[in-house]
Amino acid sequence: MAKPEEMYQCQSVNCGYIYNPDKGDRKNKIPKGTLFSDLPDDYKCPICGASKKAFRPLAGPGSVIADASA
Repeated sequence: MAKPEEMYQCQSVNCGYIYNPDKGDRKNKIPKGTLFSDLPDDYKCPICGASKKAFRPLAGPGSVIADASA
């Protein structure tokens, strides 16, 4: 099971898609086991189409959780 540090959430308004390396991304043909850091630079959110830059980790530095407690 992937750790929260390995899962990334799309920060676009009304999206919130979470990329989980254990599941990959069928729509973008990303196989299971692919870490977010290994995704291509032109990766797009399968829900809203946002770029890879719109994602933040669920835990750790720069994460969604760290900012919520600030």
